Amino acid sequence: MGLQRFAWVAVITIGFAVSSLAIDSASISVVPHLSSHTLQKHDVDLTAPLLQDFQVYPPVLIASSNGSLSLTDGSSTTTDVAPVSNATSCQEVLMVYSFANSYGAPFVGNYTPPSCSFNRITLNFTVISAGRQFDRLGTLYFGDTEIWRTSTAEPTSTGIRWTYLKDVTNYLSLFQQQQKIIFDLGNLINNIYTAPYNATLTASFFTTGDSSPPADLILPVSARQSASNAPSAFTFPVDNATNTLTLPQNIRRAVFTIAACGQATEEFWWSNVLSSDTQTFPQTGALYGFSPFRELQLFIDGMLAGVAWPFPIILIVGIDAFDLREDEIDITPFLPLLCDGAAHSFEIRVSGINDTGNGTGILSETVGSNWPVTGKIFLWLDPDGSVTTGSGPVATAPDPVFQLSSSVGKLPNGTNETLTYQVNAQRSISFVSTINTANGSETASWSQNLTYSNFGNFTAAGNTQVNNQSTSGEDLSSLNFSRSLNYPLYAFSVYGTVRDNITIFANVVRGRDVQTIGQAVFPTGLESFEPVEAVQNQYPAFQGSLLQTTQNGTATYFSNQTSNTSFSFGTTVQDLVFAGVVTSDSGNAESPPQVVSSSELFRRHVEADNSTVIEDDETVIGRSNSPIHSNTPSMNDFAGSGTRSMLGRGPPGSKAASGRK
Repeated sequence: MGLQRFAWVAVITIGFAVSSLAIDSASISVVPHLSSHTLQKHDVDLTAPLLQDFQVYPPVLIASSNGSLSLTDGSSTTTDVAPVSNATSCQEVLMVYSFANSYGAPFVGNYTPPSCSFNRITLNFTVISAGRQFDRLGTLYFGDTEIWRTSTAEPTSTGIRWTYLKDVTNYLSLFQQQQKIIFDLGNLINNIYTAPYNATLTASFFTTGDSSPPADLILPVSARQSASNAPSAFTFPVDNATNTLTLPQNIRRAVFTIAACGQATEEFWWSNVLSSDTQTFPQTGALYGFSPFRELQLFIDGMLAGVAWPFPIILIVGIDAFDLREDEIDITPFLPLLCDGAAHSFEIRVSGINDTGNGTGILSETVGSNWPVTGKIFLWLDPDGSVTTGSGPVATAPDPVFQLSSSVGKLPNGTNETLTYQVNAQRSISFVSTINTANGSETASWSQNLTYSNFGNFTAAGNTQVNNQSTSGEDLSSLNFSRSLNYPLYAFSVYGTVRDNITIFANVVRGRDVQTIGQAVFPTGLESFEPVEAVQNQYPAFQGSLLQTTQNGTATYFSNQTSNTSFSFGTTVQDLVFAGVVTSDSGNAESPPQVVSSSELFRRHVEADNSTVIEDDETVIGRSNSPIHSNTPSMNDFAGSGTRSMLGRGPPGSKAASGRK
């Protein structure tokens, strides 16, 4: 686990309040109003309040125990939406489990559909932890199908608590059947890492007059280990992430989704260097390679079917760290092939860049270790007996266009002092076919246009690093779906060591802007506003949604290896805006619909300074709220070791000892 990782974690963990923050994704720590709490392994002083971590995200619709629908973003404020009959709402506890020495020991349980009628499901994941621990990756499965990927906050010695709410209505067909629940959250307990994660998972079921029907059938592309009570993620590049499946022949729409995130040497893939430059600073060790560019790829029967350029997740502190989002690839153009009654292969790959050292490069067939990956095929079906036919697909899928450069600066004695590099990438692909369904003949198409750049600079013989990255793109389906994305990221870190003292300063500025038009596989957040009386006149006019969030964190970290102590300070600010959008037309195969207006539905601004939330303002459908925070300081009681490994700039010194994969 590296010093770079410590820097990124420190930036928002320290800056954004009381124990850690990952606004829009991981955590602001504040003190909740709790009557009592129980920690199964590490009890704490019950008179001491727990620090509460929370994520800034658009509010989610839940069915409250008092028999009403509420809109809440997990803060201390909620908006009551409408009463709901007990006959059409209920709650079920799916899991109560302490993840202690839990590598290879996931929670395994059974799910039975509730007695109430429902067409909406919201999950509540609440965790309490106290002691010393790294953040861990958690994954919820129904059988072999991944439902949700999350990560944990890092606890304090006195205890933390967080709750995240997730709309999982897109899995309605799975929740209508009995399932085996597997929740994998590998953790380690020893004399150094002392904190278990005590977790409760609850599902809220209710009915609303919702519109877009979710998929009729969901098929996993995974390692399929549920029969052995094990998680089903492939580990790329060790595993060949392939399944061979025979699909129904009456499909009218098909979408493939990919869940993937870098771990271990790939956790900060966006800060890696060209492979030809990994030995630039031999005096301090090798840097991680395959460039700072990554591409997730889907192959059907060996043919490229779509790609995703991943959002740069920073676990524990980053945007979406409590809810690692999946990318969607419309494979409807492949239905003439997939509906022939034969078996077909679906393969997920992760690629970087193999460069030549002279400014050219190609997609790599492998990357560092490792990426846990799974896939799903969401299918919308015509009536039984129908058979989808057609011709195609016709693929236009050239390799990405890369522009690469790097230069090394030397001291007078010939020692390498600086490394500057630039990676630019552009890719345009499309797939077109004619499909014949129960509704007649139509043209099905899927196109993607993606642009990427990353400027990297090491100075002071590798002690100072800067990365300035931008990822933007547009996905377009003929089936009334388009998505525009923009992922800016700026990261600066510098470290110094004097005898047994380490000092780190870091600044991270990042954002996530996503505009979605039409029916996405996953809820966009707009669905939660459908029952709200204040927007019922506007809601039918919304064709999509717009999410814009930015986060700026700065932190300084000090540690002493002899005394094994550390302390830090910093600030973090995050802004999030969520809106419904209106378009002028439905668009076409070449261009998405034009947005003519938008209506803000939710806004939140949070600022924290040295473990104190100093400003938190939110507006829900024009109504201002002020979440209440009681702040309390937190102190680090141990120090990381191995400066370069802590920063993720090279091979770790003792990652195995921490249990981090």
